[in-house]
Amino acid sequence: MTRALALRALVACGTGAATAAALALTGAASATAAPADSTAAGPTTVSPAGHQFAATLNGSATFKAGAVTVTCTVSSSAPAADGTSDANQVPDAPGNTNAEGPVESVINAPTYSSCRSSLPGVSVAITTTGVWGVSMQHGDPSGATLTIPQGGFVLKTSGLASCTVTAAPDGAAPVAGTWTNGAPSQLDFTDAQVPVSATGGFGCPTSAETSVFNATYDVTDVTDPASQITVTG
Repeated sequence: MTRALALRALVACGTGAATAAALALTGAASATAAPADSTAAGPTTVSPAGHQFAATLNGSATFKAGAVTVTCTVSSSAPAADGTSDANQVPDAPGNTNAEGPVESVINAPTYSSCRSSLPGVSVAITTTGVWGVSMQHGDPSGATLTIPQGGFVLKTSGLASCTVTAAPDGAAPVAGTWTNGAPSQLDFTDAQVPVSATGGFGCPTSAETSVFNATYDVTDVTDPASQITVTG
């Protein structure tokens, strides 16, 4: 997809003191989706062409860096209410089909709330900006590569541990996931590696360079709620 299908929104949630580093997903006002592994890649079609979609967290998202884990229970990315952006939209035909590999898309930066840290006495605040990108590749299973723009996700903790964690600190970073067609279709990240950097004092994961991210997002068709966003060959 070259316009908007795939969840960049997914990633990023709170951190008590270290896990925050795991979130590094958001950023630059414009992001280019990193293609999924295109080795011997077959054709991909994302449907319905031109339809808008939303991604909503199913269950909880967890981020782990070192001994610290952050869990968020609310996260979503949706089309702009005023309809002025093509983010969160499947590309119009023929752009929703690639005969030789993945289809790219962008989405609005996701929001994250209701986050807690495994460290007691620590509060979390997350700021996300910019556009996220993703490429979908049909297969068994279908793959999804989430592109995180440089420095677009910033997580700050306060209380017993005062830390600042930035995702994709050195440049756009790909995060590997899988796509499953269904009602609704789902984007899943299992033990995905996210590059991070952290600053702060005692309790902060300042030596962490990566964070482990787990989350599942339901992807629904906003244009026609009776339809499903699908990835086929």
